Amino acid sequence: MNSQSPQSPQPQPAAKPRRFLYFIIGLVLGALIVPAAAYVYFVGGYAPVATSAPPMPFERYLAHKALHARLAEVKLAAPPISPTAQNLLEGVRVYKQHCAICHGWPHLPRSAEAAGMFPRPPRVFHGLGVTDDTPAETHWKAAYGIRLSGMPGFARSLPDKELWEVSFLLADATNLPPPVQAALSPTNAPAFIGSAGTNQPAAD
Repeated sequence: MNSQSPQSPQPQPAAKPRRFLYFIIGLVLGALIVPAAAYVYFVGGYAPVATSAPPMPFERYLAHKALHARLAEVKLAAPPISPTAQNLLEGVRVYKQHCAICHGWPHLPRSAEAAGMFPRPPRVFHGLGVTDDTPAETHWKAAYGIRLSGMPGFARSLPDKELWEVSFLLADATNLPPPVQAALSPTNAPAFIGSAGTNQPAAD
């Protein structure tokens, strides 16, 4: 009787290359799904576009991050003037003509235009306003504006000195000298402030 020699085991295909291939396919599909979902979200009419609609996911967070990151990268200009009483009074004049319609007036409600904006423009004479920003930072925002916020840039339409005057005004909004406070009294407010049919409380 012939004895059969035991057969040697057949080599099994390696599983690791196949798993790695699946991993790569998953990465590629994930990279394609995210932008595809974002595209459908915007072109499919799901993204909010009305100013009365709630913000998009992460909209506020990403907008603030982008602005602060940009400000950290740019070289802010040095002020060519000082915050004298006369310059602050000139800042009141500039503010009244170009800024008050959105950013409000002390002790008065928002204008109808500001109440209907998104995001809401900060009320610079209520609470801290923008006093926690340096005059140079406020000057940059006034000069170049902020995209997707309604904040225009005035670098091409106003003299740079006027931008600095209003920037110093807003930086010192909580500690202004009496003549400047008098210029900002409700009786000196522009006609469109407080008479546009809004009932917003002064602190909002």
